[in-house]
Amino acid sequence: MSASITNTTGIPIRGAVAGDHTGISAWFRRHAASLTWLLPVVAITVIVQAWNMSGTPQRIDDEGTYTAQAWAIMHLGEITHYTYWYDHPPLGWIQIAGYTGLTGAFARYPFAVEAGREAMVFFSAVSSILLFVLARRLGAGRITAAAAGLVFALSPLALQYHRTVYIDNVATPWLLAAFVLVLSRRQQLAGFAGAAACLGIAVLSKETYLLALPFLIWMAVRRADRSTRRYTLSVAGAVLVIIGGGYLLLAAVKGELLPGSGRVSLFEGITYQLGSRSASGSLFDPGSLANAAASQWWALDPVFIVLGSASAVVGLFLRRVRPIAAMLVFLLAMMFRPNGYLPVPYVIMLIPFAALLVAYTAERAVLSIAGRVRTRTRLGTGTRRGLGITWAVTTAVALVVAVPLWGTQLRGFVLGNLDLPMQQAEQWVGDNVSKSSRLLVDDAMWVDLVEDGFARNNVVWYYKLDTDGAVERQSPNGWKDSDYVITTDSMRTGGNSSSDVRQAIENSTAVATFGSGDQQVEVRRIHAEGRTAAQTAITRASDLRKTMGTELASNPALRADDGTKSQFRAGQVDSRAMIALGQVLADQDVRVDRFTPLTGETGQPFRTAVLHTSDVASAERVAATLDAMSESFRPASVEREGERLTVTYTPADPTTTATSAS
Repeated sequence: MSASITNTTGIPIRGAVAGDHTGISAWFRRHAASLTWLLPVVAITVIVQAWNMSGTPQRIDDEGTYTAQAWAIMHLGEITHYTYWYDHPPLGWIQIAGYTGLTGAFARYPFAVEAGREAMVFFSAVSSILLFVLARRLGAGRITAAAAGLVFALSPLALQYHRTVYIDNVATPWLLAAFVLVLSRRQQLAGFAGAAACLGIAVLSKETYLLALPFLIWMAVRRADRSTRRYTLSVAGAVLVIIGGGYLLLAAVKGELLPGSGRVSLFEGITYQLGSRSASGSLFDPGSLANAAASQWWALDPVFIVLGSASAVVGLFLRRVRPIAAMLVFLLAMMFRPNGYLPVPYVIMLIPFAALLVAYTAERAVLSIAGRVRTRTRLGTGTRRGLGITWAVTTAVALVVAVPLWGTQLRGFVLGNLDLPMQQAEQWVGDNVSKSSRLLVDDAMWVDLVEDGFARNNVVWYYKLDTDGAVERQSPNGWKDSDYVITTDSMRTGGNSSSDVRQAIENSTAVATFGSGDQQVEVRRIHAEGRTAAQTAITRASDLRKTMGTELASNPALRADDGTKSQFRAGQVDSRAMIALGQVLADQDVRVDRFTPLTGETGQPFRTAVLHTSDVASAERVAATLDAMSESFRPASVEREGERLTVTYTPADPTTTATSAS
């Protein structure tokens, strides 16, 4: 027998009972059926997104930027790692910084972007929960709400962009929360105010989410009690204005609200985003950025794109989801602006609502077939049932087509390692490039290289080389002040707009190459003297190596097969190794194994030689000879195993060659 709970005045509290029926226990009892469906969906969302998140997709510049900005907040006490110029509101990466700071994510991974990707797993899990709740508040059954969550989790289109560190993924749960709160059954004033606050946070996380405002208002007007509608909407509007005003206040406090000499400004940031930013072109132009973005989406999941778009149109005829369907149609229509800017992550905002409508319209179709839909409509029962059958069959066919396509794509996500070239390039730079060197890099590497010991000012995000005054002052000669440029697909495509970056790449030669195609990453040595002079010097160095190699190959003390001797004659061996080997051969016979390139160094002079002597004592003498050589010719490492020695040199400047052991 349960007893009622009383407050301090002894008056019973309505609905509250003692024991197991109160608080958390009662909540779980009420929602046990929903949790039975929701929790497996959330678990699948987390597992699929986290599994191999460091391997696929390859890191890109944008996610490196948001990760570096979050890292700067935690480690530098600054809002960004470069001058903040109001390109996006900062709340998105502030939340990423909050997650990584509370969980210690940066300390758990060898590459900083992985910490950002873990944060994306968290935000996606929250979005999955809110999508389930939103579906239920719109009247969908538990199975339907779970199905929406599965589409949201498993679509290759969704997985590609949910794994990537985009601030759109941070904004998504806030937008979903706004729609959930505006559908509150009780305490409407608090619900509307909360919805406004959530939308404000979403917009300050990613400004494009402001496009949802008219549709949130539409839903709020429909849900509002007529007697208090004006008051509740006014309060919600005030909350939204206050939150948005916080961004203006930030700029005003920093003295950066309006343009001025030698400073950035919020006004300039807004005008850039809304007007001066280069348009993406038409979706129908094969050479446009908009077409490239849409093609990337299509390659990932054409079935979801077609079915989601069709579901949005069908949803316009279903009263409960009409505002959401109209929003999705509007967002799709915005993509076709010929002079607008279409960012690649734009699709992230559409994914949860498309997943919701796919599941919801399928449920309505099934209910229409079963004759369980009770709506005021001029359509007869037979017509409704016919339309229901048509849409149910369409959805079923799409599902049959999608399953094998999704299976193939998902295997790539959980088994592939597209990021390996990036990882290998970072490792090569850390092992072989002097920490005093100045590097032009994709922002995805910025944090890793700084933490590896390179000076912060010497690791230059390529985008900032000629767009940030502070960086320009550190590089009075532009690209010529840098020693290496590490090119990725992001830099090869996005760097074309910068004359300095383009010239840095043109006036450089590859010293290490990893991967191929779009995943290729090259470490390139920059030649300040220019490409023509550098090529002349490289040719001269190659000719000198050929001369030295020909002489060495004819040395009777050298024991090597014909293939190895041909490598010497072709000038394929590092000149320092040949000079050192010549010193060794003056004292004793040595056998040299066939040369093989180190990882990433195919086409470069071989800088690792494997030597064999007649006995252990001879190997010790060789090691002593190498150690006694001058610094210019002394190997970086000599590993000895009995009579075998592995001799390795640091990478050499391709324009120079050693000519003397003195």
